[in-house]
Amino acid sequence: MTVQMKDRPDTWTWLFLGLGLALLPVGLYLALAAPPDANQGYLARIMYLHVPGAWLGYLAFFVTFLYSLLYLFRQDPRLDRVALASAEIGLVFMGLALVTGMLWARPTWGVYWTWEPRLTTTAILFAVYVGYFLLRGAIEDPELRRKAAAAVGILGFINVPISYMSVKWWRSLHQTQSIDLTTGKIHMAPEMFQALLFNLLVFTLLYLGFLRFRAFLAALEARKEEA
Repeated sequence: MTVQMKDRPDTWTWLFLGLGLALLPVGLYLALAAPPDANQGYLARIMYLHVPGAWLGYLAFFVTFLYSLLYLFRQDPRLDRVALASAEIGLVFMGLALVTGMLWARPTWGVYWTWEPRLTTTAILFAVYVGYFLLRGAIEDPELRRKAAAAVGILGFINVPISYMSVKWWRSLHQTQSIDLTTGKIHMAPEMFQALLFNLLVFTLLYLGFLRFRAFLAALEARKEEA
């Protein structure tokens, strides 16, 4: 059967994905060309994957929170599909942050994992959104599934600011933020900051592209379910 144009992702989806993928090698080059950290040396280059992964995970869970809230007010399934898509992508980005964090921890702390505040709160955050998908898979009724998932998407976001602020609120092995959003201070060399910002841009473009594409697939799945 021939697929109509309206059944394909739109131009913006391909634009975001195309730009993100095209700029990804540039971001990798800037990360490798950036100067070593004064204390951590070349190990600090993990930061150019770790920080964007964590930030985009936080952003994705915020979008899930926002669209879950909007869904409860408007009862529009399209809003639930965006919340679903963003949660799925956020889980991937947060998984990347956890893996790269463990790779950084091994030579720094001598272990891949320790139950210090930042790692613990991030692991809990990851587990909450795994539960989000387990819940969706366990409920057959579409309307009840959407409402239950919206509740988890809203309540689960509470752990995002806790995870971010954990290094300030409790004694932690994890270093404080390189870019502190609470004070506006930047604790890195300008060349490192520029490389990090560029990689944040690349990851954001990929997130937007994946979000639109996944929401499109969710719409097809919903149409199939209704049929």
